[in-house]
Amino acid sequence: MANIKSQIKRNRQNERAHERNKAVRSEIRSRVKLAVAAADQGSDDAEQLVREAQSRIDRAVLKGVLHKNTAAHRKARLAKHLAAAGADA
Repeated sequence: MANIKSQIKRNRQNERAHERNKAVRSEIRSRVKLAVAAADQGSDDAEQLVREAQSRIDRAVLKGVLHKNTAAHRKARLAKHLAAAGADA
């Protein structure tokens, strides 16, 4: 436990940011999982779900939760998954 007042405050701030970041990452995982499942089933709204997931990934970059290269990698993987599912159909 920190004794210095500024460090105590910083710990509180870090805890709140950690919770916010955890929520954002969780939502991204959920959206990606939905999009991948829809693409695998050949669902009509798969493209829309992928677009929404990519949008959430972009927002996470703006909020500083994800690095831009990580986001690019995840978005490319999602698009590749959608394309492969479209080619199979």
